[in-house]
Amino acid sequence: MQYKSLKEYGAIGDGNTVALVGRDGSIDWCPLPHVESPSVFAALLDVDRGGRFTVQPTGTYESAQRYRDRTNVLETTFQTGSGAATVTDFMPVAEVAESGDQPPAVYRKVDCEDGPLEFDVEFEPRFDYARDIPEIEPTTDGVVAAGSDEQAILASDLPLTPTADGHGVNATATLEGGETRWLVLGYDEAIPLKPSQHQETLAAVTDYWRKWTHDCDETECPVDDRWHDLAVRSSLVLKLLTHQETGAVCAAPTTSLPEDLGGVRNWDYRYNWIRDAAFTVRALSELGHLEEARSYFELCLDHCRHHDPAALPPVYGLHGGGDLEEQVLDHLEGYCGSAPVRIGNSAREQHQLDVYGELVLAIYESIRYGEPVTADDWTVMCDLIDYVCDGWDEPDASIWETRDDPRQYVYSKVMCWAALDRGIKLANAADAVSSPSERWQTCREDVREAILERGWSESANSFVRSFGDDDALDAANLLVPVVGLLPPNDDRVQGTIDATIDRLTTDDGLVYRYHGDDGLPGKASPFTVCSFWLVTALALSGRIDEAIDRFESVLKRTNPLGLLAEVVDPETGEQRGNFPQAYSHVGLLNSALYLSDADGSSDASPAPLGTDGADGIDSSTEIVRQPNNNE
Repeated sequence: MQYKSLKEYGAIGDGNTVALVGRDGSIDWCPLPHVESPSVFAALLDVDRGGRFTVQPTGTYESAQRYRDRTNVLETTFQTGSGAATVTDFMPVAEVAESGDQPPAVYRKVDCEDGPLEFDVEFEPRFDYARDIPEIEPTTDGVVAAGSDEQAILASDLPLTPTADGHGVNATATLEGGETRWLVLGYDEAIPLKPSQHQETLAAVTDYWRKWTHDCDETECPVDDRWHDLAVRSSLVLKLLTHQETGAVCAAPTTSLPEDLGGVRNWDYRYNWIRDAAFTVRALSELGHLEEARSYFELCLDHCRHHDPAALPPVYGLHGGGDLEEQVLDHLEGYCGSAPVRIGNSAREQHQLDVYGELVLAIYESIRYGEPVTADDWTVMCDLIDYVCDGWDEPDASIWETRDDPRQYVYSKVMCWAALDRGIKLANAADAVSSPSERWQTCREDVREAILERGWSESANSFVRSFGDDDALDAANLLVPVVGLLPPNDDRVQGTIDATIDRLTTDDGLVYRYHGDDGLPGKASPFTVCSFWLVTALALSGRIDEAIDRFESVLKRTNPLGLLAEVVDPETGEQRGNFPQAYSHVGLLNSALYLSDADGSSDASPAPLGTDGADGIDSSTEIVRQPNNNE
C-alpha cells in the first residue's frame, strides 16, 4: 500500500475527536475517545502496521468526496464498471446521540445506487498507536476487537468474519442497486445495530450542522459571495476542532505529519495554543458563533486564573492538563517514511512572550462582542499585564517556538505592546475599576520605542526578526498594523509588506515564516497562515487588487473539500504538515472578513484588531460585570 496525499482526505468528528477518511474509503487516522488520545487507526503514520478501517469496491473504481452542504457529514462516491455507490461517514455529536450516554462512535452507511457492486471491508484496529494489537472475535451482529484495556465493537448487516490470525476482518459482499448497509463502530461499548434508528441519527446530525452553520442572505453576510462557501467550510473545521466540554480548539487533529518529507519537523498538534486565541474569537464572533467564542473566552480567562503570569504555558491539553511530555514512537515509520513520530509537545515548557498579547486581545475581543469579565477576573488580568511591564524585555522562543537559544523577537514585543494597549483601553472605559494604568502607559511607550528603534532595519526597510538583526525577516511582523501598533499606511508597515513580498514569498505567492536558523535541521516550507496575514495587511493598506489576487491564489491550495494543512511544499504544491490546521482556517476567515470590509462588498467590521473607532469599547460597554444580589 501507498501513502495518500492530504488532498485525498476528509475529516469527520463529534466534538471529542476527529477521524480522517480517504477518498479510497479508508479511515487512516482516528484517536479515541478524544483527539489527544492514542490512535485506534494510524495507517496515516505507518501504512503497514498503523491500522485502518476500509470500505471500498473490489477491483478498479473512480471515487470522489464531498460534504453534505453546510455539514461535516462526508460522502465518498464510487463508480465501477458494474455499478455506483456512496459511503456516508459521520460521527454523532452529543446533542443528537441515540442515547445520553452513547460511547464515541463512527457510522458508515453504504448506499448502492447501481449494482451489482462487490465491496471489500477491511477492519484492522491497532490500539495505543499500534502498540497493542487486539484479538478479534465474532459477535451476534459483527465483531469485537479487545485490546489490553480497551475495545472496539463493530456492528454491521454485512457479513463480518475475523481473519485467520484473529487480528482483523477482511470481508466481501455484493450489493444490488437500491440496497443499503450499515457499519457502526462503538468504542468501549457496543452500539446495537438498528438501521432505521441510524438513519434518524444521520438526519439529526445533518440538521445539527446546518442549524449551527453560518447562513445569511446577501445583505447581512460579513463575507463576500466569492468566498462565502470556503468561509463556511473553515468555520465548520473550527467547530470540528473545538472540544465540546471545554471550548478548547486543538491546532490540528493529527500528529507528526511532516512539514518537509523526510525531515524531522514533525510535531503533535492535538492541543490548544494560546497564539490562536484572539483571531479565533474574532472570526467566530463575526460569523455569529457567539457560544463558541464565549467558551474560548472563558478558557482564556481560566488560563490566566490558574498560572502565575511569569510561568504561563503557551500550550495546553484540551482538558486543561499540562502533561504533554514529548515522546518518540520509534515503531512507526512516519507519513511517507518521515520519522520521527512524536506524541506530546515540548513547546509546553517554552517561554513565549507573545502569548500575553494574544490572551489579552482575545479577552478584549470578547468584551467587544458583549462578554464582560468579573471583578476577580479583572484582577487576574491586571496581574497579567503587570507581568508584561516586568518581563517584556526578556528573550523568548516567540510564536514559532524555535528550538535554539531565546532571542529578543520583535513580534513578541509587538504583542507585549498589544497587551498593554488593550489593558489601558479597557481600564479607561471601565473607570469604576482600579488599575495601574499610569504604569502601563509608561511601559507601553517604552515597548513601542524599543520596537521602532531596535526592531526596524533601515537597510532591510522592514521590521526584522529580532533586535540586532539587520536583514532577517519574520512574516509575523505583518501583524503590526492588524494589532494597531502602526497605521496601515505608515511607511514602515508598507516597507515590511514589500520586503516580505520580495524576500519571503515564493513566485506563486506563498509566504515563508522567517529567515535564519531555528535550532532544527532541514528546511521549512511556506506557512499557510502567513500567506493570509499578507493578504490582510494588503487589504488594510488599501492595496485591494493585490490582496484579492494573493487571496485567491492561496485558496487554490485548499484540497477538493476546502481543507487546509499547515504548510505547502514549494516545489510540488502539495499540502504538508498537520491537517486540517486551525490556524490556516482562522487565517482564511479573517482575510475574507478584512477583504470583504475593505472592498465594500459586505457589512463586515473587522478593521485593525481592537483599535479605536472600530471596536465599540467606550463608556457604554460593560467591561466588568456588576454582581447581582444572588452572586
